Amino acid sequence: MNSILNYTFKNEEFLEIALTHSSYAHEKGLPENMNNERQEFLGDAVLELSMSNYIFNRYKDIQEGEMTKLRAGVVCEETLAEAAGEIGLGNIIRLGKGEELTGGRKRASILADAMEAVFGAVYLDGGFDAANSAILSVLADKVDGIKNSLKTRDCKTYLQELIQKRSHEPIVYTVINESGLAHNKEFVTNVTHEGKVLGTGKGRSKKEAEQNAAADAIKKFKE
Repeated sequence: MNSILNYTFKNEEFLEIALTHSSYAHEKGLPENMNNERQEFLGDAVLELSMSNYIFNRYKDIQEGEMTKLRAGVVCEETLAEAAGEIGLGNIIRLGKGEELTGGRKRASILADAMEAVFGAVYLDGGFDAANSAILSVLADKVDGIKNSLKTRDCKTYLQELIQKRSHEPIVYTVINESGLAHNKEFVTNVTHEGKVLGTGKGRSKKEAEQNAAADAIKKFKE
């Protein structure tokens, strides 16, 4: 188990924790910090920086809104769970009996969280360069495909699809600030659902601000 993502851990405990679901830790009476939730938190931040850097340098012709949308598509639960499945992460996660019996090894949320926790583990063990290499080894090839697919599905549509899986209540876009001269306006928009702010975006038009708000909501959706 010491080697994963073509990285060999110096301290294998980081990897063991990354692969320990809270259900297993609770069942075994392990200390609270012996499950992967804290490393998932760290790995999420490392992943954001890694993908931001990769997208910024690879696609020099796209602007902030499209970069945000692309990053959200890469770091979302669906993509991370797919990557975790491809490297067999589901086979080695330590789960409690209840999660095991209810199909936890194939559950997207568990796989995605474990993937982020592993990234966090590599960062703790080897620093950012090692974590960045590990992240790119499993996600770099997916970025082009996601970029192409996002061209045919805008963020507002994608967010609507995500929400409709859980609720039939409408999504509402509201301009919360408008500044600048008539020829150089900037709009700030919130997107809300059931009274809760899901995301905020800026743009030179209301449409652009709404798209960026939706992209922000998609990014936060897995949190």
